[in-house]
Amino acid sequence: MSYQIKTEVFEGPLDLLLHLIKRMEIDIYDIPMAEITDQYLLYIHTMKELELDQASEYLVMSATLLSIKSKMLLPKNEEVQEDETVYEEEDPRTELVEQLIEYKRFKEAAMLFRQKESVRSEIFTKPPSDLSHFADELPKLQPSGVTIYDMIGAFNKLLRRKRIRQPLSAKVARPRITIQQRMDELLEIIEKSDTKLSFSSFFHILDREFIILTFLAMLELMKSNAIIVWQSQNFEEIYISSREESLVLESS
Repeated sequence: MSYQIKTEVFEGPLDLLLHLIKRMEIDIYDIPMAEITDQYLLYIHTMKELELDQASEYLVMSATLLSIKSKMLLPKNEEVQEDETVYEEEDPRTELVEQLIEYKRFKEAAMLFRQKESVRSEIFTKPPSDLSHFADELPKLQPSGVTIYDMIGAFNKLLRRKRIRQPLSAKVARPRITIQQRMDELLEIIEKSDTKLSFSSFFHILDREFIILTFLAMLELMKSNAIIVWQSQNFEEIYISSREESLVLESS
């Protein structure tokens, strides 16, 4: 049973031919068969000395090259038809050239795939994780349909109403607090109130830092579903209530 001999450099007779063509700097479409055959046979003899004479496909290519070389040495036989049209015999190198071009194309594609394989080997992945047990922990959407864009719009309207962008003639000193402290204050105010509270009612201090802090605290409470933000119609006043009050509103 024949098998392919793969040396350190060449993977087959076509690979050896491409190497010779590149080294000799010749045109693959116009191969000088005498020179390429002599060089090829020289490599074959060297391979035999290295006890690689079992590579039958190299010997088959040797016979093919010798056959093409002999045909190239014969005088060209031109046939003249009655209409004086001259027909030349087909170039005996045509089939070999087509094989070389096709082999070269596949070899370049293989090199490209090897490069991609080398890059891909440096990337490590993991199978997808089952995150279904986290589904119950995700915050639920606000039932009123008030979005972050509605809140920003209300906040912008509040700034215009209180003219917070203009310099103030007087400043009210207030101890600095964190967002978490302001969240606790808002929850306490909402839980103690007997009536619905409008969005603007939480911004009673005309201080830019206080207003921004209150707004961020309100967004955090919305995110954690600690409060319910709702409005009767688009562009109307936004109201804030506790979750217990929202259940009464939905049932009424």
